[in-house]
Amino acid sequence: MVDLAPLAAALPEGALVDDVERMDKYRRDRALDPAAGTPLAVVRATSTADVQAAVRFAAEHGIGVVPRGAGTGLSGGATAQDGCLVVSTERMTAIEIDPLTRTAAVEPGALNVAVKQAAAAHELWYPPDPSSYEICSIGGNVATNAGGLCCVKYGVTSDYVLGLTVVLADGTAVELGGPRLKDVAGLSLTQLFVGSEGTLGIVTRVVLRLVPALRAPSTLVATFGSLDEATAAVLDLTRRLRPSMLELMDRTSINAVEDLTRMGLDRAAEAMLVMQSDEPGTRAAEEIAEMAKVCDGHGAAAVFHTDDPEEGAAFVAARRMVIPAMEPRGSLLLEDVGVPLPQLGALVRGIARIAAEQDVVIAVVAHAGDGNTHPLIVFDPADADESARASAAYGAVMELGIALGGTITGEHGVGRLKRPWLGAYLGPEALALNERVKHALDPQGILNPGAVF
Repeated sequence: MVDLAPLAAALPEGALVDDVERMDKYRRDRALDPAAGTPLAVVRATSTADVQAAVRFAAEHGIGVVPRGAGTGLSGGATAQDGCLVVSTERMTAIEIDPLTRTAAVEPGALNVAVKQAAAAHELWYPPDPSSYEICSIGGNVATNAGGLCCVKYGVTSDYVLGLTVVLADGTAVELGGPRLKDVAGLSLTQLFVGSEGTLGIVTRVVLRLVPALRAPSTLVATFGSLDEATAAVLDLTRRLRPSMLELMDRTSINAVEDLTRMGLDRAAEAMLVMQSDEPGTRAAEEIAEMAKVCDGHGAAAVFHTDDPEEGAAFVAARRMVIPAMEPRGSLLLEDVGVPLPQLGALVRGIARIAAEQDVVIAVVAHAGDGNTHPLIVFDPADADESARASAAYGAVMELGIALGGTITGEHGVGRLKRPWLGAYLGPEALALNERVKHALDPQGILNPGAVF
């Protein structure tokens, strides 16, 4: 039995939790991985020094360390392992805005929405906006290189990370990058850690790039009688225009949200596109008109435009609500498959075929403008046969994505749930290179064991 007294002595009072009942909420993230273990202890860090103390203790005793932010991850990246240390950054929430450099220095436990609010007080904006932006942490966003609804125009988390403080596997804290827009001295180590899912180090501070405040957008909503018409419209829209949002919901998603909101969505539509333009002045109206023309040209059943901020926000909220709207229908296996845009139609059609073959419900919602889809597989965990068919569908969707030249994850991360498919996606040479980097930075293999590799 490992003596936790030295670790407790190195931490602030109350930072170490080893009561089984209190540790239960730290065992799994939103993926609800049934393989979650029971940690030896949870360290509720308040500083970089606390994280260093935890990692040094783990390295000394050969114990795995599972980093955890808000616990909203969807791929099992924060699943606890038996006997590990869970290092939670939920109490590290400081945010400092520098309006002169247009940067934010943020601790990893700060929520995405809190960073947006702090930036807005200085007429600035932090663009990356996962659907869970109100509950997900910046540390988790950095760990998976999260994207969101605005990334079709404004990019993903890595486009806004200028600097990091990272605790390495031996407990050393390193400072990478900083509040500079251009810096090519040395290897691009800052970007190496973005998207590494806690397998190379634990991020304890992030310097984020901010941009001027977002202009009030105009919103266009179009419904279609077929998914093929909708995906063809997406290709035409992205070829001609640069919308600030281009999202897709299929019929199952539309009906789930309508059940929850009763906002009058068209239940008969096979697909709905939610688009926005934030161009200045008359350019927004011109872009919206062009979007409407494209949608009409691809057989849209109805096209609706609004400049009213509240009305537009309601449609965006409907799109963000798909996952919670589907949850009452059963347990969910959440996918994150992305393909090159010309393959979007083939992916959506293929997912429908897989759903029919496996006799399971798969709702599809997508950041359509960049080809990143989120199929949601619904199943009853008490039904062994249906659970097996859902698992088979989960693997088949990822295999389809790979076959179409796509990826098994665009923004949720590999975590533990998608690890079996990583080799098929990367290929043996790239996988071996990944593993060499992992071994070089974590020779004991203690950082987030079982995740990704």
